[in-house]
Amino acid sequence: MRPVVPVGAGSLGARMHYELLEAVTGLGNPTIAVIGDLMLDVYVFGQVERISPEAPIPVLVQQRIETRPGGAASVAIDVAALGAKCICMGVVSDDDEGRRLVGLLQSAGIATDCLVTSTDRPTTTKTRVIGVARGCLQQQLLRLDRQSSQAIDQGTIGRILRSVGNILDRVQAICLSDYGYGVLVDELAGQIIQMARDHDIPVLVDPTPKANWPARYRQATCLVPNRFEAGAFAGKAIKNIQDCQEIAGTLIRRLDLEAAVIKLDADGAYLQQASAPSGQHIPARARSVFDVTGAGDQVLATLAVARASGFDWHKATQLATIAAGIEVTKFGACPVTIDDIIREIIHSQSSGLPMEGGSFGLPIAVCKGIGPEKVLPLGRLLKELDWRRRIGLKVVFTNGCFDILHRGHIEYLGFCRQQGDLLVVGLNSDRSVRQIKGPDRPINTQQDRAALLAALASVDFVTIFDEPTPMALIEQIRPDVLVKGRDWQEKGVVGAEFVRSYGGKVVFAPLLEGRSTTATIEQIKTGARRS
Repeated sequence: MRPVVPVGAGSLGARMHYELLEAVTGLGNPTIAVIGDLMLDVYVFGQVERISPEAPIPVLVQQRIETRPGGAASVAIDVAALGAKCICMGVVSDDDEGRRLVGLLQSAGIATDCLVTSTDRPTTTKTRVIGVARGCLQQQLLRLDRQSSQAIDQGTIGRILRSVGNILDRVQAICLSDYGYGVLVDELAGQIIQMARDHDIPVLVDPTPKANWPARYRQATCLVPNRFEAGAFAGKAIKNIQDCQEIAGTLIRRLDLEAAVIKLDADGAYLQQASAPSGQHIPARARSVFDVTGAGDQVLATLAVARASGFDWHKATQLATIAAGIEVTKFGACPVTIDDIIREIIHSQSSGLPMEGGSFGLPIAVCKGIGPEKVLPLGRLLKELDWRRRIGLKVVFTNGCFDILHRGHIEYLGFCRQQGDLLVVGLNSDRSVRQIKGPDRPINTQQDRAALLAALASVDFVTIFDEPTPMALIEQIRPDVLVKGRDWQEKGVVGAEFVRSYGGKVVFAPLLEGRSTTATIEQIKTGARRS
């Protein structure tokens, strides 16, 4: 493999940062069906202080037990953590483990009414014994598996297929999570893929090496194997990017896929699309890996949510690689949230960008608007503010006509910016200015006024509004701080009561005496008369 290139501004640039942040904050709430081998992961934690006198093994003093969804249930949890709706399908037993697993899924808001309850097979349970010795890092000592790999019967296949048919009109993607434990048999997987194709619903598959891939996964939309599974299918180990391209191409041709994403663990992922002449290596940021459990589930879930939200394969694979990189820093299968991904993009260790002061240490180019992109319509502005708020940035708002910029404006806007982390200026449109100031105003058009404001370092974003007052704008933006000049203190500030209602602050700025647009215009007129 070539050296790993970090996923950060140093390798992607400020523009790519923006695109990724727009993508992750643009993940909507599509409905995803997750079908496959459901498991319950049990973690037994304890302290190891001595070796047993009975055998050369550690003695664990049990301290606590945790249960988490595993297998296809882990994919479902990951989907829900990214803000999507999830319908989970598979087989659980009518046992304590099955009931516990269903309860965990339901508590995460995942629909479980399509699950099939079986009395002839146990709920697959993986119990991991985790030891901590003298305050050191947690270490897995043993794993106990309770499972059945027996293929489900025709009756169960029929029940799952009927459930799939009932939800096709309300899902935007289907994930098949196949661990080879007998649920996604060839007949079931093949029919699900065909039903989804008939409804133009993408099917993304995390395959098992135990299956006959052409028989089980042919005509799926995307296959997401790891490097070893992909290499085993092609009969060739993956040693470099050229191998990835060859093997991904083989997968697409032999399985009639739209795309293949090969997971390369520390090296990221390799994306090949049937419509593209060559593939793309999506690198991962170098990091210390704590536990790889659940990383593959995270990739599948993130790809599905991103594609169902309308993003292309490249952007979806980038987000999936970032999400998997976060997941491996956690212990066990732990879901990654949108906030986690936002922080990862912004706080990339190798950004190489100038950093904003304060406690966040964020790249300036990422936090602030860039050039013309400071001037935004309200819908786009709200999106830009959303992820910044998620990482704790304080939004300041002020408004005005700003017809002829002067020193008073500059000092006023500088004061506004000092009240928080981002300054948004609501700018009256030309029509709005005429309503307020009369038919001879504004002197400068709204485009010119917006461009001048955007050129100021103190201003982060400008949005133009057409109403006589900014009330509707303030209600949409919900600033943390509302600033107006001190001359408004007695008049009453539009939006002040609303901002205070949710805990925001209203601040009055000092004014520079003798500086105003009206005074400037009068000086120009006086000078013209004298001449």
